[in-house]
Amino acid sequence: MDLKEKTFEILDHTADLGILVGGEDLESLFQNAAHAMLQIMMDFHPEQTGRTRNISVEAADLPDLMVRWLGEILYLFEGENQWVIGTKIHNITSVHLDAQIETIPFSSTMYEHLTEIKAVTYHQIEVNRGNAGLWKARIVFDL
Repeated sequence: MDLKEKTFEILDHTADLGILVGGEDLESLFQNAAHAMLQIMMDFHPEQTGRTRNISVEAADLPDLMVRWLGEILYLFEGENQWVIGTKIHNITSVHLDAQIETIPFSSTMYEHLTEIKAVTYHQIEVNRGNAGLWKARIVFDL
């Protein structure tokens, strides 16, 4: 095969979706980020209450904590078929998060999955305090 001969075509492919999220404090920022991801994935508002569970996430820094937090919620959906219907951050530092989440079993016959998120990425991840003292995050999802 002649390596000078072009045997392929580059396709323009968009496989990412980015969001900007804000919050008055770290707790609300992380809760808002989770709710944003969930709203992108599915449009439904269950009337029932779900199963409550506590989760803890460890990370190297705030951006890593955001990726791991959202990744944990995504895992519950993809790996355990559980849809998160509520989140409450109890304790958060720059490297640790304790939260309580509420989940219900997901049924594809009852709810429509709008956007399939494959992963929460580290690409262009940012978590920082803005000029007005509000917290902001930029998060990119692999679709």
